[in-house]
Amino acid sequence: MDARLNLFTNPVLGKFIKHLNAAARVALDAGVPLTTLELVELRASQINGCAVCVDMHSKDAAHHGETAVRINLVATWREATVYTDAERAALALTEAGTRIADAAGGVPDDVWLNATKYYDENQLAALVGAIAGINTWNRLNVMTQQPAGDYVPGQWG
Repeated sequence: MDARLNLFTNPVLGKFIKHLNAAARVALDAGVPLTTLELVELRASQINGCAVCVDMHSKDAAHHGETAVRINLVATWREATVYTDAERAALALTEAGTRIADAAGGVPDDVWLNATKYYDENQLAALVGAIAGINTWNRLNVMTQQPAGDYVPGQWG
């Protein structure tokens, strides 16, 4: 499969990606655990059918010590017993924020209120930013048909 556009050599997308990457670093500084961010990004990518991001975030999660069981079960996190209540709140927020067009009124109040039990305002802001960011990445990759499977952990920073 050949990509429709090269995200890294196209000057317009190159500028756009530079800003996306800078924005993503903010979430890491807000105190949301890296493993939670990886699970959030993996789950959104699964929903959006973004092979590049599923490849990247599953491999990065494993590289950062996440177990194969937790990586493999993230698509079915509601029935899995391997996630903390805080992770479940983040995953619920991810699904609601990713499937925003499927729900009249967007993210339900109960999903948001549950997340406030586990994350302070800055952490919530970081989660919202990370969810918005991964959804942007998913759309870039899916629209341009980026091939997946060759990612090596840490290759893009």
